[in-house]
Amino acid sequence: MPDTLAPLTIPPRFRGPTSSGNGGWSAGALAAYLAPGTVRVMLRTPPPLGVPLTVELLDDEHGNETARATRDDQLVAEAAPAEADVTPVPAVDAATARAAESSYAGFRSHPFPSCFACGTDRGPGDGLRIFPGRVADTDDGSVRMAATWTPDPSLGGDAASLPVTWAALDCIGGWAGDLEQRLMVLGSMTAHVRDLPRVGERHVLVGSARGSKGRRTFTAATLYAADGRVLGSAEHIWIAVDPEDFA
Repeated sequence: MPDTLAPLTIPPRFRGPTSSGNGGWSAGALAAYLAPGTVRVMLRTPPPLGVPLTVELLDDEHGNETARATRDDQLVAEAAPAEADVTPVPAVDAATARAAESSYAGFRSHPFPSCFACGTDRGPGDGLRIFPGRVADTDDGSVRMAATWTPDPSLGGDAASLPVTWAALDCIGGWAGDLEQRLMVLGSMTAHVRDLPRVGERHVLVGSARGSKGRRTFTAATLYAADGRVLGSAEHIWIAVDPEDFA
């Protein structure tokens, strides 16, 4: 029998599209039930805002503990430990990342301007305001994006929470995958957060594109501390969607 835990509710502040949760925050909130370690979360439907989701822990066929979130028996998301670690995206220095922000494609056109992580309509102390721009491509020729991020005191405490950290690692992948040209939403995210980012300290986020197949686009992201330590890395699968579904 599954163990039913305290419900998970996504506050409206942590939205991505106007009416659903930011994919990274939502995935990170479910991953928190299994952390620490590398966790893969699959989003099965847009995470609803402001309503309690039932969270259950189960064992898979290999005896690994997994988690699922449901609403009225509809599966919203499921999480499981990931065996392989996540390869970091190569770093850039803070000055390079800061300069790249001026070319952020979201300043020209943003499909989800109210997004908690990368929305241009979110002010300081409200959204994360992570605005990645293109920097030099990686050795294998893939697109690389970078931005700086200083966690705001409004996040509470001395460090950002695990869900907020997953949110920070989320959208930079979408922009590396060319969100400006192809409307996509997060389908799955695999992340390993080694340490939480400190409030008031400047961090660097780097993202890269890793190809596409059909409706799926593959990307990765890494969060670096001011001293160059890797705080967390993530890999994403994005799913192309019909713009009319988010009109």
